[in-house]
Amino acid sequence: MHAESLREAVARLEGWPAEGVVLAPGSNFLVLALGLMARQVLDTAPSFAWYEGSARVSGVPYRAVPLGAGFDLPLPALLEAMGDPPGVLFLANPHAPTGRLFEEEAVRRLAGRAAERGWLLVVDEAYQAFAGSDHRALARGSPAVALLRTFSKAWRLGGVRAGCLLAAPEVAARVQAVLPPFCIPLSTQAVLEAALAAPEEARRNADRLAAERERVFRGLSRHPAWRPHPSRTNFLLVHTPDAEAAFQGLLSRGVLVRRQDHLPGCQGCFRVSVGTPEENDAFLRAAFELPER
Repeated sequence: MHAESLREAVARLEGWPAEGVVLAPGSNFLVLALGLMARQVLDTAPSFAWYEGSARVSGVPYRAVPLGAGFDLPLPALLEAMGDPPGVLFLANPHAPTGRLFEEEAVRRLAGRAAERGWLLVVDEAYQAFAGSDHRALARGSPAVALLRTFSKAWRLGGVRAGCLLAAPEVAARVQAVLPPFCIPLSTQAVLEAALAAPEEARRNADRLAAERERVFRGLSRHPAWRPHPSRTNFLLVHTPDAEAAFQGLLSRGVLVRRQDHLPGCQGCFRVSVGTPEENDAFLRAAFELPER
């Protein structure tokens, strides 16, 4: 009913109790389930749009606290915002769309406030493999902290659609109750169980992409007009004088990036995924062929 054998395989990999693992066809479903459980949703801005989407669909109040200068975590404002009624705070760490990795002590303080106020801090670790970060110790045994992980990034299984929640058993049970039964197809389960048998491949892939990310960052840092932001994910957020001109110029050279200039604090920015060395070289060539704008 709930992909029990796969749940046990994930539990063994993560060193987590099986009753604290929840599987879904993508982390988006888990975000929605958490929104349906919440009395309010707290977020940062900019952020992953579906955190807000889950609140809107669930009909609960939503509030986003803007990131600070340099995309710093607005810790005092977030701590103050965690009031009544208790709710869910979504925190992507490493962060999307900025690529920023927030300090462990700041996340720990948010977890402490969540425990004091009856909140649930959900740390979305979709990109943790590229940063080497790990919040399992913070979440282990705590009903105030849960972790989201995905098979779409380092595992390279985005099309399979699968994500998991690591939480205290009592929290996992509540999330599982929101999800429909039989939501993990047998075909998905078979693919994931085969992948889980070789976790070193995901680690190697994450290491390769992290090394390529740094190479692209160094190369793009020499651009006369564009400024890449430091990243601990598998993408770079790049500031330009004109995001539309940059997007169209790259597209005309066969390179597709994602505009982010509609997001708060991301004026002039686009986001580029780190790919194969050949793809990254093509991006860098195109970037330096464009006029300085």
